[in-house]
Amino acid sequence: MIKKLFSLAILFQIFIGYGQDSMSEGPFPQLIIRGVTLINGNGAPPRGPIDIVVENNKIVKIQVVGYPGVNIDNSKRPKLKPGGKELDCEGMFLLPGFVDMHGHIGGIAQGADSDYVFKLWMAHGITTVREPAGRGVDWTLDLKQKSKKNEIIAPRVFAYTAFGQKTDGFNPLNDAPISTPAQARKWVRANAERGADGIKFFGAPPEIMAAALDENKKLGLRSACHHAQLDVARWNVLHSARAGLTSMEHWYGLPEALFEDRTVQDYPLGYNYQNEQHRFEEAGKLWKQAAKPYSEHWNKVMDELISLDFTLDPTFNIYEASRDLHRARRAEWHEDYTLPSLWDFYQPSKISHGSYWHDWGTEQEVAWRNNYKLWMTFVNEYKNRGGRVTTGSDSGFIFQLYGFAYIREMELLREAGFHPLEIIRSSTLNGAEALGMADKIGTVEVGKLADFVIVAENPLKNLKVLYGTGAVKLTDDNEVVRVGGVSYTIKDGIIYDAKALLQDVRTTVQQQKQKLNYKIKQPGLK
Repeated sequence: MIKKLFSLAILFQIFIGYGQDSMSEGPFPQLIIRGVTLINGNGAPPRGPIDIVVENNKIVKIQVVGYPGVNIDNSKRPKLKPGGKELDCEGMFLLPGFVDMHGHIGGIAQGADSDYVFKLWMAHGITTVREPAGRGVDWTLDLKQKSKKNEIIAPRVFAYTAFGQKTDGFNPLNDAPISTPAQARKWVRANAERGADGIKFFGAPPEIMAAALDENKKLGLRSACHHAQLDVARWNVLHSARAGLTSMEHWYGLPEALFEDRTVQDYPLGYNYQNEQHRFEEAGKLWKQAAKPYSEHWNKVMDELISLDFTLDPTFNIYEASRDLHRARRAEWHEDYTLPSLWDFYQPSKISHGSYWHDWGTEQEVAWRNNYKLWMTFVNEYKNRGGRVTTGSDSGFIFQLYGFAYIREMELLREAGFHPLEIIRSSTLNGAEALGMADKIGTVEVGKLADFVIVAENPLKNLKVLYGTGAVKLTDDNEVVRVGGVSYTIKDGIIYDAKALLQDVRTTVQQQKQKLNYKIKQPGLK
């Protein structure tokens, strides 16, 4: 009987798991991860060594098996069943799979396909992604289903359709623009029937936003909003939260809710929203126009948002080039992991979104650094008062690369004042809560799904060890080495070799460069 079970397990692995490719292994009837130090995502301090037992993609046992510096008594460890898999991770650190709350699955203009993006995300421990307003709801839902069945290497996908979007045969209003509350409600119902998980708003007239959010809330779906300047003067974050919006993206709309001596941003009279330099340069001056930190109005807005269980998804990283263009442009991973088409997309342009380097210098960067100080003060205090803050990257724009940008977002949360354990919670449990998935993912608990990140170095001491390029350090022997990089990403009980995923991406980028005889160039330099 044991021999028969073993044979069935091997066949199961061959036809289900190894069929993907050599970068993944599993799923297994039983998986035991041995000897890890657990960082659980709920704010608890690390503990270990621990053995974690998974059966049929569910965590069934989390067992402390010893003490640091003491040999483990193997007789007291969970037993491996026939056909099971042991993963020896002694001395390594295990965290819940990361949740990217703002992950665009590539882009046509960027020349980035889903396979490229997914592998970069998975190589950085991202096992769940909220996709806001992609190339169409059907396109995203197709990838969602393939990921759910583990037919492709990909994180778990949540599809948030852009409000009013009509693509891939999804055209509920027969090309009519949404101009009435009734049309808004009809579109929202059609979006839900299509199978979307939520809606990504960019703003609309107040009566349209109120109707759409109300209908979406009735249907039990969640929502996100980038409060674009075109509508924010009449409808800011506070209006959205009161109407039922569940999360805000970036920070647009929040300073406007904090205005005390004005109702619109102090636009120069020659401003043109279609000019990317105008748009981003003036955005860097917005937070100083808001109420001062800890003032009466500042406190009032914050307290009301928290009372509404409202989620902030700041995406600090996506604007970081605004305060230090050289750093973002020269990040070491661009050479090996950035596609030629993506690099070209980043360059100064009058038509590519986020390519606003028309005349960017010290004055703009200093304004943005001051902008960040005020923005980060609000976000950190929001967290301190019990508000939910998540981790999102918005990669594929402004020199921010998929996967790498997510780890940079963690570093910026640290700069904002978050303890490393609070950062991990924002990246795991908080994201799960915001998606309504905290009963399945977000922490390592019995009964939850087997989504894990395993890294050889302690990320609490240095978040840089989570980058695919690792962290540089000097050894006691005076040798300069690189350490870290995620070792394994486990999603749905399937083990992915994170370094093999990165090598696959690196090979793809090299092949494209060779085909095009392409070298990364800096503008204006020969």
